[in-house]
Amino acid sequence: MNARLLDADWRCACGDLPAGERPLWLDDDDDAATDDVTPVDEGQGLRALDVGVRAGASTLLQGVQLRLAPGEVGAILGPNGAGKSTLLSVLSGLRAPDSGRVTLNGQAVSPATVHQLARHRAVLPQETAVAFDFRVQDVVELGRYPHHQQPSPDEAAIVRAAMQATGVAGMAERSIGSLSGGERARAQLARVMAQIWEPLADGAPRWLLLDEPTAALDLRHQHETLGTVQRWAREQGVGVLAVLHDPNLALRYADRVWVLDDGVLQASGPPARVLRPALVQRVWQVQASTVRAADGVAQLLIAAGAPPSPGKDRP
Repeated sequence: MNARLLDADWRCACGDLPAGERPLWLDDDDDAATDDVTPVDEGQGLRALDVGVRAGASTLLQGVQLRLAPGEVGAILGPNGAGKSTLLSVLSGLRAPDSGRVTLNGQAVSPATVHQLARHRAVLPQETAVAFDFRVQDVVELGRYPHHQQPSPDEAAIVRAAMQATGVAGMAERSIGSLSGGERARAQLARVMAQIWEPLADGAPRWLLLDEPTAALDLRHQHETLGTVQRWAREQGVGVLAVLHDPNLALRYADRVWVLDDGVLQASGPPARVLRPALVQRVWQVQASTVRAADGVAQLLIAAGAPPSPGKDRP
């Protein structure tokens, strides 16, 4: 069997793509910072330029702008159905935009180029089901497939290191099907980290794109996972972009955030400047107030009960 078909990244690239969503631009206000600071060299960054996506008569994304530099951690946030996964699928090359364009390290990104990207860009989708009951180590080794023509002399060490980094080294011989949902999520994270573990010979930046990497994790492992990828970004210069549901995780671990609602980019920029109570209340329809954690990081106290904004019809 072709090993590509067993890899979640390859299956996403070749099979049905996830459904999308849509954006428009809103005028800035005091709580909606725009992403107009820290210019990024297009030859080294991840950029979305006026990206739009449609599904039939529905516009799912419109005019989305995003730019992330190597070594930064970015987070895409928003309510259910806001367009987060659709945007990530376009940024990763798994889905083509209907308008605008995406570039990675100065090269155009599209489904036609997805195979070329695999050596320096790894994607962790929401759905990571494995067709066969492999050992955890086998699943992580699948991440090394893009390098099979030019393997590293340290292939086995890379796999071990990736498992160690995500806390699944002690599960290497276990069946992937025997793990809990959170353990499987960490094994899949090890797979995509192994895919881009080593710096490339040409020095091109590496990129890790994660769709809801903390969804199946308990509180401890949410923080350990995001702390791990944050350290990787800082120490290795890897660009990390993650879809998150929790604004407090973004406030603690992200350098930049993009907030979507109904496919519309509401705000972007540094988390503490963007994720203010007024924006959170308007987008998520909850009450919010800002506090400081013991280490000085801004966090949000959130409770239900915010009055609906005009035009909103959320359950």
